[in-house]
Amino acid sequence: MDLTTHPYRSVLYIPASKERALEKARSLPTDAIIFDLEDAVAPEAKADARETLKSALAEGGYGKRAKIIRINALTTAWGLEDIQVLRNVGADIILLPKVNTAADVDNVADLLGPRMPVWVMMETPLSVFNAREIAAHAQVSGLVTGTNDLTKDLGCRYRSDRLPLMTALQMIVMAARAARGVVAIDGVYNRFRDGDGLKVECEQGRDLGFDGKTLIHPAQIEVTNTAFAPTQSEIDLAERQIAAFKDSQASGQGVAVVDGQIVENLHVVAAERILAKSQAISEMAAE
Repeated sequence: MDLTTHPYRSVLYIPASKERALEKARSLPTDAIIFDLEDAVAPEAKADARETLKSALAEGGYGKRAKIIRINALTTAWGLEDIQVLRNVGADIILLPKVNTAADVDNVADLLGPRMPVWVMMETPLSVFNAREIAAHAQVSGLVTGTNDLTKDLGCRYRSDRLPLMTALQMIVMAARAARGVVAIDGVYNRFRDGDGLKVECEQGRDLGFDGKTLIHPAQIEVTNTAFAPTQSEIDLAERQIAAFKDSQASGQGVAVVDGQIVENLHVVAAERILAKSQAISEMAAE
């Protein structure tokens, strides 16, 4: 799997301890699955969950969905054994919780080896302050926003517009973009039966520049996939911008005009990104 071009519109948390959930995930239209050994698993069930997940991944059947394992932090009694048991079981990415600095990634990267991509939970004020250094780490390929933990640590009120979290959200996206090639995933929407509220928050996350959103329930997948996919009008405009710019270059011009607006090279780069994402989504759907 080419993780650099893979879409990450919907990233669904699945408890690693639940065999039925692990089975159902094989047929869900989510772009990625986070097999969660941390928050979703009680302390007394963590050892069994590790073995349950190992068996499920060995059985396979998850297709083109990116397989991400959220291990327990190394500061816990379970984190080291999570890595020892699961680092070679077919996961595409390891997700690290409770990361505050780039040095925290070093501690895990040494155990995983240099070829295993790492995503990081951005769930503390300190992690947000250090977002640029964390995203720049050679092994980090994704930042996952932990909005619930951030809300708790900040002591801010929940608001539907997420105004108290806006600085953190923007810093996470900017850190990912500054690092180039690092995925930025928005936090969960807790009211999983509220499709209208989810749609609004997805559109906000997309407007901020996030690549996708973490989800806590399969019912959220369709809304999220739609919100983070290019619309047909965006695809059409991208194709026309690219064509017009090529024509202008062929005639010796540095810019083109589409729908009364200037099109420069930077617009073409953005247009190509839209078409690449659309193509990746089509390939996922064709599975």
